[in-house]
Order: sequence, then structure tokens, then C-alpha cells
Amino acid sequence: MDDTEPQTAAGKVLWHFAMSLDGFVAGPNHSMDWMAGTSSRPGLVREYVETTGAVLGGRDGWDGAVDERRPYGGEWEGPIFVLTHHPEDARPAAGVTFLNCDVGEAVRIGLDAAGGKNLEVFSPTIGRQLLARGLIDEIDLHVVPVLLGDGIRLYDNPGGDPIRLDRIGAGDPSLLVNLRYRPAATSG
Repeated sequence: MDDTEPQTAAGKVLWHFAMSLDGFVAGPNHSMDWMAGTSSRPGLVREYVETTGAVLGGRDGWDGAVDERRPYGGEWEGPIFVLTHHPEDARPAAGVTFLNCDVGEAVRIGLDAAGGKNLEVFSPTIGRQLLARGLIDEIDLHVVPVLLGDGIRLYDNPGGDPIRLDRIGAGDPSLLVNLRYRPAATSG
């Protein structure tokens, strides 16, 4: 399967995640240790460092990010906005603003701060709300070859209607994407 075209800094609202093959973007308690030992194509991280103007995340993800709070291994610098109902008890950090507002207002604030670059949304809950309001321009996923079985799902909307998506790139936008994996050999 060909990779998509490089990301562009076009002032988009980009719902962006690495995701397990079974649809989890974080393990239980927002753990990310399941990504250890994985890699991406050369230049991918640099692509996002250069096209991201601001980040919007949720409080659960912020509180769960114990060691690393700056995206892309600390290579990216810019404003981070954390949407929370209780900003008064949030752990402060340089370059981070805690917002207690409507998600649409949070997007407006984030896009203004992004200065023409992309606003990356790093929250399944916020992304779901923005998708329902038509405020997501693109969903950008990097599928990690692992099955987690438990954790935080990218999209969870029990009883809701399916959301149809068009694939970005050349060809029929409704074609399904084929992925083929085999279980990795384990040392025992």
C-alpha cells in the first residue's frame, strides 16, 4: 500500500493519531508503551513538526502523559491547548493553555494560534465531537502493527450512525485499504 502524499500546512483541523490495528489510540490509562519498537517512514515526524501550528487535546490525555508532554518526541514547539471542565486543578506547563469552553470555540482559538498551519487534535472525545459538528478537515492515521485488545478507541459512538469517509489521494475515494500482516515471531 502506498503512503499518502506528504501533509501540508494549510490551516486544517487534523484529527491525527497512531492507532493499533484494532482501533485503539492508547492503551489502558492512556499508556503509549505499546508503540515501543515501531518506526515510521523517513521524514514523517519532520513533516508534522513543520506543518503543525498548534495542538488541541483533552484533559485525560494530558493527565496521562506523564513523561512526554511535547509532541513528536519534543521536536515540535508551539501552543498546546487542553480542553477541560476543571482548568483550576490542571498541572501547568510552559506553552500550555487550559480552556473551559465549547469545542467549536477551542478550534477557533487553536486555529488562530496555529498561524495558518494545521491544528492537530489529539483527543478521541474531542475529535468525535468535532466530527459531529463538521469541524474536522482530515483524519490522519498511522496504523501500528499491533493488536491491543483494550484501551482508548479512536472512535466510540455506540448506537450512532456510521460516518462515511473519503480516502484522500489518487483513485476512487471509496476504495477500501488493504493491510496484510502476520504474527511476529516471539522469543520464548
